[in-house]
Amino acid sequence: MKKQVYNPYLPLNEYIPDGEPHVFGDRVYVYGSHDKEGGYTFCMQDYVVYSAPVNDLSDWRYEGVSYKASQDPDYPNPSFMYAPDCVRGNDGKYYLFYCMGGDYGYGGYSGAIKVAVSDNPAGPFDYHGAVHYKDGTVMMRYICFDPAVMNDDGVIRVYYGTQYSYEEESGFTPEVLERECSMFGRTEEELKSYPDSINGPVMLTLEDDMLTVKEEPRHVIPYRVKGTSFEEHPFFEGSSIRKINDIYYFIYSSWQNHELCYATSRYPDRDFVFGGTIVSNGDVGYKGRPASEKLNMTGTTHGSVEFINGDYYVFFHRLTHKSDYSRQSCAEKILMNDDGSIDQVEITSCGLNGGPLEGCGSYPAVICCNLTNGYMPHGSNTVYAAAFPNVTNMGEERFIGEIDENTLIGYKYFSFESVSEIGVVARFENDDNRVVFDGPVRIDERGEEDNKRLSSRIVKADPDCHLDVFLSLSGEPVGRIDIQEGICWQHMSTLVKVPDGVYPVYFRYHGDRKIQIKDIVFGRLEDLG
Repeated sequence: MKKQVYNPYLPLNEYIPDGEPHVFGDRVYVYGSHDKEGGYTFCMQDYVVYSAPVNDLSDWRYEGVSYKASQDPDYPNPSFMYAPDCVRGNDGKYYLFYCMGGDYGYGGYSGAIKVAVSDNPAGPFDYHGAVHYKDGTVMMRYICFDPAVMNDDGVIRVYYGTQYSYEEESGFTPEVLERECSMFGRTEEELKSYPDSINGPVMLTLEDDMLTVKEEPRHVIPYRVKGTSFEEHPFFEGSSIRKINDIYYFIYSSWQNHELCYATSRYPDRDFVFGGTIVSNGDVGYKGRPASEKLNMTGTTHGSVEFINGDYYVFFHRLTHKSDYSRQSCAEKILMNDDGSIDQVEITSCGLNGGPLEGCGSYPAVICCNLTNGYMPHGSNTVYAAAFPNVTNMGEERFIGEIDENTLIGYKYFSFESVSEIGVVARFENDDNRVVFDGPVRIDERGEEDNKRLSSRIVKADPDCHLDVFLSLSGEPVGRIDIQEGICWQHMSTLVKVPDGVYPVYFRYHGDRKIQIKDIVFGRLEDLG
C-alpha cells in the first residue's frame, strides 16, 4: 500500500529549490540547487539527488551527495553552485550542467557554464569541464546563468540567460551601461557588441563531447518584449526546456518572479509564443487572484514539468524562514489540454498524493499551502527581520511562527469521513521560543517597499486569542479553538460537524499575542470513544 505524500514532498529538513525532474528508466530524478535551512544566501550546500519510482511518487529516496562545489576548479571563488540540469548524452552517460555564484549572488552572472559527468543518473558526478569553443576558449557569450539542457534526438541543446529591462526602458544610457558592466562583469564594448542585447534567453548546441560549441548561441525570445505576447510576463531567469508531442515548451521564471510561465514553438530556437502561467507560489493569477491578495510570501521560482507514468506534473518551490534562501520542493499534477495549452494549477498540500490527504490523524503544520496575514512580502534575494507568519525551525522542530492577528493558514485538500474534532498543537510565542535569524539581514531593492510596510505595520487585536476553523474561504466557521496559556506545546481542539467529503481546511487566528503551531490534528467519532 502506498503511503501518503504532501507538499513539500521531500523530508521537511531538506531544501532543494529549482527542481528539474527527469525520468531515466523506471525512476524520476530531481536535480536542483541546495539551500541551507535558515541560510543567509542562495545555494549554500552541495548538490544532492532524490528519486522515486515512476509508479509511486510517495516513495522518495535520498541518493546522497551527487556533486560538491569543491570539485569545481574555480572553488572557492565563487563558492556556491546554482540551479543545475541533467541530461543523458549520446554516449549513455549523464551530464550535469551548472553555473556558480557567490554570497548574495555576487559573481553569479559573470562565470561560465560548467559540466560534470557520471555513469549513473544519481551520480556521483566528476568535473568534466567548461563549455568552450573548438580552440579551447571558454564560451562566455550572453549571460551564462541557469543552464537547461536537452538531448533532442541526438542534438544537445543548452538554454540559459537572464534578463533585466534597463535597456528597453532607458536605452544604452551611461547609467545603464555602468550598471550592466557591474552586474555582468563585462566591458562597455562587449555589451554594445550584441545585435539586440546581452540580456534574454538564448540557446546553443554542443558536440557529442558535451563541452564544445557546435552552433553559436542565439536568442530564442527577443529581448525587447513590448508589443509581443511576452509583454505582461517577460522572461527573467530559470530556463527549462521540454519537447511534448513535437512541440517545444520553453519554461521560465517571469519578471513577476513568483510564477513559472511557458512558451511554445515548433522550432527549438525561434518563433516562441507566450502560452501562460503554469503555477505561482502565491497563487497569483489563479482564477484571477490579484497580487495584492496573494496567499503566501512570494519570491523566486524555478522548475519544470515532466511526464511521469501517464500524467504531467509541475515541480517548483516555496519560500520559508522569511527569506529567499530556504526554499523547499513542491509539485502539482497538471492537465495538458487537447490544444497543448496548460491551465494554471492551484498550489495544494496534497501535491503528488494523487488525491486528497486522509482527514484523520496528525500532520505537520508546515505543510500549509496558504499562509498570509494580508501583508505578505515578496522575497527576491531578501531575508526580512520584520515579523510576519512563516515556516521556520528551532533545531529539529519545524513549525509556523509569528502567527499574528488575522493570519490565515490553509490546507488543501482532505477527505473527511466521520470527523468530529479538529485541533492543533500550538503555544504562545515569546522571546525564549521565538526564532531569531543570526545571519545578515538583506533587503534587495525589490523588497525595500515591503520591508518599510512590514516595519511600520500597527495591528489592533482582541486579547481573546483563538483560531476560527473554516472549510471554505467564503463560509462560516465550523469551530473555534481557544488558545491555552503557556509556552509549551499543547493540544487544543474544537468539536465539529463535518459532512463526509473533500474539503480544504483553514485556520484564521485572532489575538493580540503571537502564537506558533506545530501540528494539525483530526479526530473521528470512533477515536473519541
